[in-house]
Amino acid sequence: MTVGQVAPAARVGFQVHFVERAADMMAIGGRLLADTGPGADVMVVDVTVMDGDWREEVRAEVIERVLAAPADACGLPEPSPAWWVTFRVIDKGSWGSRGGALSVLHLLDSGVFTEEKAKAVRAALGA
Repeated sequence: MTVGQVAPAARVGFQVHFVERAADMMAIGGRLLADTGPGADVMVVDVTVMDGDWREEVRAEVIERVLAAPADACGLPEPSPAWWVTFRVIDKGSWGSRGGALSVLHLLDSGVFTEEKAKAVRAALGA
């Protein structure tokens, strides 16, 4: 997926892991969420992507969208302070599936990315 453009062929290069934590397994400001009363809604989302053109503003947009989506789905005015998102970039050659190492470079000529984005990824990876 190029930001905002769904591309099924790119799914192999993107994973989002949702991990629920019990309220007694997370603290904010030195206080266990279990001690803050009922309704502590804890969520940790780990966004893991292949190395590429992930400028700071793009990472920030992904994080903001990931936090906004459940807030919107729950009818909340803003994301909970107990929701956390980590955005991790896996170095080229450090991602594997189906018996081999994968690289975003394998996707560049597949039509998943615009030509401009493919050029930016190649430049970011020195390819």
